[in-house]
Amino acid sequence: MYTTITKNRLSSLITRTAAVTLFAASATLVSHAQQSAGTSSSLSPVSLQKTLAAPLNLTVPDDLNYSSSVGEVEMATAENFNLTGSEDTQPPPRRHYGRRPTYSDSTHNADGSNKWTFVVGAGFNLPVGGTHGYATTSYRFQGGFGRNFNKNFGVLLQFDWDRFGIQTNTLNNLLALYNSLGAGLSQLGGSSHVWSFTLNPIYNFAQHDNWGGYAVGGLGFYHKYTSFTTVATGTCFDPYYGYFTCQANQPIDWYTSNAFGLNGGLGLTYKFSRFADERFFAEVRYVYNFNQRRPFDVSGTTSYFNAFPQASQPTTYIPVTFGIRF
Repeated sequence: MYTTITKNRLSSLITRTAAVTLFAASATLVSHAQQSAGTSSSLSPVSLQKTLAAPLNLTVPDDLNYSSSVGEVEMATAENFNLTGSEDTQPPPRRHYGRRPTYSDSTHNADGSNKWTFVVGAGFNLPVGGTHGYATTSYRFQGGFGRNFNKNFGVLLQFDWDRFGIQTNTLNNLLALYNSLGAGLSQLGGSSHVWSFTLNPIYNFAQHDNWGGYAVGGLGFYHKYTSFTTVATGTCFDPYYGYFTCQANQPIDWYTSNAFGLNGGLGLTYKFSRFADERFFAEVRYVYNFNQRRPFDVSGTTSYFNAFPQASQPTTYIPVTFGIRF
């Protein structure tokens, strides 16, 4: 037997089913709310002030279960650290370290100073003593390198080139002498220079972040050359203009002298940064050359001609140098 459900009857059935479901859900929510209200009313009130004021209980409960990965060996106690006695409560003494690090590379000493040093400078010289009687102040150059054994002591190998002028009074006397021998000169010029190779111990007695001071001295080989010239007319050549008539200084007499010498002095250093290796320096020294004296002789009866014996006398001067050391 088949039952026929019309559209109106289907709609009425769905509406009644939804109403029953909604009524059941509402009853369930009311029941849970009553149970929650009953539970809340049975709890005693909590005083936050009493809880904060109560002392902390730091004892370890007997029933505390640790992870199986932690054994008795790993459980540290006060006895393990020797902290039970009053005499062991002080911290261990501080470990003392060196004031400066030590270095072991090929370019630094153990105290951190550079093993190798280089110096370049220029300045002027002041003739003193017997040299002051005929020479005038002129310029100089300096260059060298050395070995530092520590931050205080080192050795420099230097090359120095010092030029000197000749005083006008000396030139006038020589001009008269040459003309008396039949030279027939109208004017006379001259100059002198000394180049040297010296070995110089250096001691840095003061070193600060920027400023420093040092003492230096040494000995070496000094070569002295003095020449006198006159203006001569000759033929010159220029690659753009070809040959033309010109005037140039022509040497007419010269003298050389080789000798050992000593030097010594003081210097100041300055660097713009405490971490920089370059140091600017200003230095003053005294130089003495042991030149061998040669007698004056223009007679022409001996094997040599010496119209200027000052060239072979001991040479003394004060070089003043400014430069950089790195």
